[in-house]
Amino acid sequence: MLSIERYEKIMNELDKNGTVRVSFLSKALHVTNKTIRIDLEHLEEKGLLQRIHGGAILPKSENQLLPIKDRQEDLTDVKHAIALEAIKEIQDGDTILIDGGSTTYAFAKALPDIPITVITNDIHIASAILRKSQIQLMVTGGTRIGESAALFGSEAERMLQHIRVNKIFFGTTGLSLEGGLTVFNAIHADWKRKALNCSKKYILLADASKFDKDALIQFSSIEQVGTIITDDQLSEEIATRYKSKGIHLIIASGGKE
Repeated sequence: MLSIERYEKIMNELDKNGTVRVSFLSKALHVTNKTIRIDLEHLEEKGLLQRIHGGAILPKSENQLLPIKDRQEDLTDVKHAIALEAIKEIQDGDTILIDGGSTTYAFAKALPDIPITVITNDIHIASAILRKSQIQLMVTGGTRIGESAALFGSEAERMLQHIRVNKIFFGTTGLSLEGGLTVFNAIHADWKRKALNCSKKYILLADASKFDKDALIQFSSIEQVGTIITDDQLSEEIATRYKSKGIHLIIASGGKE
């Protein structure tokens, strides 16, 4: 098993339980305790966990990337504000791809019933659009993993090979100037890379808490992103740094809680 595969499994266990034990991981991943300790040290250096005696826990930080479920349920007002700003990027007749995620779901719910085509791999997003009769809805097909609403697999990838869209609206777990756009899951990263290749324009929807954070696996460099829509909790200092890289940064107002 490659080290990146072990990192992914370690972080998945942390996301589910908030803690991991060296002895458990050693048996589950069929490697030595020493290998697991080296893995935990590496992940701690990246700020993704905090080592303790015999294992590791999630870092004690208000802006930590895990647990993902908690982050998805937070910042409802902020995500709605970002969604309303994102709608301004759409024109009648557009064909857009909406990637799965809590902020893109807020965007799908807020979409007006206008003559556009929406392609998505996410069941929740498809459900949010279902009753909007003017929107032509296409779902990629595929198989969901665990409790995720997103669909992956050969069917979804085959569809990506045959479509071109005007714009993709997508999310990320973390983003930084050095690390680019990152997620924790290799399957998600691979899907996002292929989805981005289908689009002429990239529009990233990311709340301020995701800036200057790195998850595990990069799916895009920061230079690839044309537009980032975020909220007004982003500091001026951070906004200036990203704008200096040529990124069109749109600040959605009304998201403060």
